Amino acid sequence: MPVQKLKAFLDQEKVKYTTVKHSRAYTSQEIAASTHVAGKEFAKTVILIVNGKMAMAVLPASYEVDFDLIKEILGTPNVSLATEPEFKYRFSDCELGAMPPFGNLYDMDVFVAEALTEDKEIAFNAGSHTEIIRLDLVDYMRLVNPRIVKFSWKTVAFPHDPKEKWEED
Repeated sequence: MPVQKLKAFLDQEKVKYTTVKHSRAYTSQEIAASTHVAGKEFAKTVILIVNGKMAMAVLPASYEVDFDLIKEILGTPNVSLATEPEFKYRFSDCELGAMPPFGNLYDMDVFVAEALTEDKEIAFNAGSHTEIIRLDLVDYMRLVNPRIVKFSWKTVAFPHDPKEKWEED
């Protein structure tokens, strides 16, 4: 079961957490809704390639990565979205697309969106499309030691306009 590696790590570190099982869902927004977690508190993991090396971008479910901004922040034009074939081998213990935001367990740098640090708790996929984990943000930050940067924008859809607009976090 994919979640075992993560739970073992959290137990070893004596972190208090809760797990929530839910019906199979694939998008961050669907998972947040089905588990009654605000979209801003549910962390999605996006895999990037930065200068040829894989890294994690962790941001609220309702946000998107601003690639121009992250390139500027990291000081390199060499930042792109990794494709599933490029990263699936790194997460052999997880269902594809359900990677937990623990880059330290997968030998990856982790960049956390500043917007995700505004709440006391964080929730995220536990390696499967049917279970999430919630824990205190302080514990997550201590265990992962990510770089906190402002690299994302909130997407807002308007009821009378099917086009999306970007709104800064």
